[in-house]
Amino acid sequence: MAWLIAGGIALAALNLRTAVTSVGTVLDEVSTGLGMSGAMTGLLTTLPVMSFALFGALTPAMSRRMGEHRLLLAAIVLLAAGQAVRSLVDSAVPFMAASTVALAGGAVGNVVIPALIKRHFPRRAGAMTTVYSTALAAGTMVAAAATVPVQQAAGGNWHVALGVWAVLAAVAAIPWLALRRGEPERRDTSVKAGADGLLRSRLAWAVAGYFGSQSLIAYVMFGWLPLLLRDNGYTAGQAGLVLAVFTGLGIPVSMAVPALATRLSGQRPMVIVFAVLYAVGFAGLLTGQALWAWSILVAVGGGTFPLALAMLAMRTRTAAGTAALSAFGQSAGYLIAGAGPITFGLLHQVSGGWVLPFGLLFAALAVQVVTGWYAAADRVLEDETVVTPGSAPGGRRDDHVSRGVRDLVVGRMRGSADKARRARSRLTRPAGRRGAGRGDDRRRSASR
Repeated sequence: MAWLIAGGIALAALNLRTAVTSVGTVLDEVSTGLGMSGAMTGLLTTLPVMSFALFGALTPAMSRRMGEHRLLLAAIVLLAAGQAVRSLVDSAVPFMAASTVALAGGAVGNVVIPALIKRHFPRRAGAMTTVYSTALAAGTMVAAAATVPVQQAAGGNWHVALGVWAVLAAVAAIPWLALRRGEPERRDTSVKAGADGLLRSRLAWAVAGYFGSQSLIAYVMFGWLPLLLRDNGYTAGQAGLVLAVFTGLGIPVSMAVPALATRLSGQRPMVIVFAVLYAVGFAGLLTGQALWAWSILVAVGGGTFPLALAMLAMRTRTAAGTAALSAFGQSAGYLIAGAGPITFGLLHQVSGGWVLPFGLLFAALAVQVVTGWYAAADRVLEDETVVTPGSAPGGRRDDHVSRGVRDLVVGRMRGSADKARRARSRLTRPAGRRGAGRGDDRRRSASR
């Protein structure tokens, strides 16, 4: 069963980004074929971040209703259906709607998988996070690299190039169909981290800030690195090769970072190392010399992404706590990241160079260091939000165990208060009355 769950997580992770990166490589053909305006094309490029933020925030509530296994299966079905439908349509609006459905599935998977890892592999969370982040990076790279060759093999048909990824998503549903029958769903409804509790948690905001700042840097580099290379004399083929290496390095980095992070009680040294790699890489890119070397340095600094994923499990005690932190951190983080590429482009357009827009990256890096320093310390979300078994939104315990403890404490307090009142009444009772009372007691004893 453990192997089946691990395989199901890996297959699901392979599909979480295919709906995003497959479109980017054929965006010109898609926008031309569907007659998209410039505004709609821009909306299509920001749709992933918006969907990840919105649907990720709704995932914990859906998980409590459906259970994590069924919800992840539903997410994979949405991925497959959305990608299949958009490969068949010839109009912009249905294409956008189908893309939203597919991206909703990816957003739900982003949040559910860390919680599944925490639930099923609590003692091997680092190893399974390695599997998850590596499969995620591999799926991202393969979809970006293989979509154009598939399109060329299909005679330039972008419909076929996008439709093949629906087949991969359908394959990923098989293990979860088997698990749905073979294992009873275990719903953890005992932990319900309300929005108020997370909004008051400094750790939740630190994780969101770290996740958002690293995502902002990643989205900017994916979108603008080729243009930076072209401006400095690289050909389109050379820029594409550097970008492929830049993306491919995410696989070995994702394999190493979570395992290393779980061996440390705190991950502050890793936060600093990645920040230094980023800073040196950014400064090197601004020189305009040996850009491929500096790009590799920045790619290794991208280990912040698997580190952020690993923190979701390391900073919580329970699967439900992981789901709550994952939803809050990723939703808020993607909202932060969504403004990055647009702002970077505006700064580049205004200044006509790269120094001013890179100032945005250095500012994001400063936020990353501050938030990462707090998030990487040895602490857990439950200690800040009181998200313990049976907690209600806002951090109040409300299960049968807590009610029993509460009633026991209240009962003892009431008993102590009653004893105190009886003692005070005896002290204030007149002496003759107290003696009469004792005489009555002796007479009753003698009669018995």
